[in-house]
Amino acid sequence: MQKHMASVIHETGDPEVFQFEEIELLEPDSDEVLLRHTAIGVNYLDTYYRSGLYPIDLPAILGDEAVGIIKKTGNDVVDFKIGDRVAYPACKGGGYAEVRVINSKQIVPVPESISDETVAASLLRGMTVEYLVNRLYQIKSGDTILVHAAAGGVGLILCQWAKHLGATVIGTVSTESKVTIAKEHGCDFPIVYTKVDFVEEVKKITEGKMIDVVYDGIGKKTFMDSLDCLRPRGLMVSFGNASGKPDPLDVLELSKKGSLFITRPTLFEYARKYSELLAGAKAYFDMLEQDIIKIKIGKRFPLKAAAEAHLYLQDRNQIGSPILLP
Repeated sequence: MQKHMASVIHETGDPEVFQFEEIELLEPDSDEVLLRHTAIGVNYLDTYYRSGLYPIDLPAILGDEAVGIIKKTGNDVVDFKIGDRVAYPACKGGGYAEVRVINSKQIVPVPESISDETVAASLLRGMTVEYLVNRLYQIKSGDTILVHAAAGGVGLILCQWAKHLGATVIGTVSTESKVTIAKEHGCDFPIVYTKVDFVEEVKKITEGKMIDVVYDGIGKKTFMDSLDCLRPRGLMVSFGNASGKPDPLDVLELSKKGSLFITRPTLFEYARKYSELLAGAKAYFDMLEQDIIKIKIGKRFPLKAAAEAHLYLQDRNQIGSPILLP
């Protein structure tokens, strides 16, 4: 029986729970392909599973996003062949490994013009932004939005895409050092929220008109104050929990604050159909190929250093999305 290496967790907890070990190499079923990874994405969602915030069956191989080359195909696979370069953005685990089997309806073709590292560092984030700005709420010229963690992996893409669509982009960053990079990536008004009250700053910037949509991937620390940034009938999009999950909300607060709307979406639901997965990936790849969106890749780590990659990801002073290289 052939083996390969993977970073595995046998319990949830701090990043030190990762173990680099040899595991059995599975053969693809009729509708699957065997994929050898060339670059693997590391996302905040992975830290939720590793820490136990989200439930997961153990032992587990984390990683929802990677790019690689097809080495084998099942008998019923017709859309792909051996040697094709493909990626997946939302597979619910299995990525932190040298190779894997995966259903052919979970992978997408990758344009030759886009590097493996760019895809691994950004596909999940980029497709998240695609549904946030195109399908969950269709951003249009004249909208004013607030992006929390504007210098983060999702934030940098979101600011660029929203700016391209004609929105005025207000963003929060944690340090002065992140102001410049946020501005360079489409954020019109960066706010260092650790130094000033971002709600008051939003009031000043909008002259009291407030925000059409708040995109909040921070969670607990920013959630309630974000509601106070919205105009009447504004939309609160809570798509992450970087600071922990928000406290329970009395829905009557939404009425008191102006008949607000709130949603907690995931990419998995917005790519449930294979046609949605393909369309979302193509829309994002088109933005990369047109040079509308530029990706800042963070530190590269060997596959065995998954723990170090998680520590890097959770360090608020770092800029750029880390990747694992098999």
